[in-house]
Amino acid sequence: MDMPFDAQNDTSDDALLIAFGNGDRLAARVLTDRHAPRVIGYAARLLKDRAEAEDVAQDAMMRLWKIAPEWRTGEAKVTTWLYRVVTNLCTDRLRKKRGTGLDEIAEPEDGKPSQDAVLMQKQRVAALDAALDTLPDRQREAVVLRHIEGLSNPEIAQVLDIGVEAVESLTARGKRALAKALADQRETLGFEDDTA
Repeated sequence: MDMPFDAQNDTSDDALLIAFGNGDRLAARVLTDRHAPRVIGYAARLLKDRAEAEDVAQDAMMRLWKIAPEWRTGEAKVTTWLYRVVTNLCTDRLRKKRGTGLDEIAEPEDGKPSQDAVLMQKQRVAALDAALDTLPDRQREAVVLRHIEGLSNPEIAQVLDIGVEAVESLTARGKRALAKALADQRETLGFEDDTA
């Protein structure tokens, strides 16, 4: 049976989305497998709630499937489009939640290293998440997209609908604020102090 793409090869996101828009359900599965875990991870960092993050990711993917028939190659990357939708959905949820003051620490999923390593990693993630929570929303979004999700500055600019210079400013200020917030925890978190 001929398929419009070879799922085993590195088929572009655009080609997969267009294939889905033309009725190929396997293309949707490949795109979902490729992007859903990272989208869920990004949403979980913003929302601090894995179940809500999964709901947001599902909503974002459904929106992607809905626009697939009209997708125009070259206007935006599928990943950039997805991160922008997830950012907006998370922002909407956070605005609705602002008054409830949930003070939960999200537990990261991890392998089975030693218990000490697991505990230290949890402390580091909790400290990072707590420090990220002190940043203004736009700084937090920019820092997470750049340094945790690995997007480029131009991609982040598209996601957040701002200029590249604004992204650079947000990430630089966010990194400085995080470094300052975490400075007194270096030893507790198991980081060696390089200054002697």
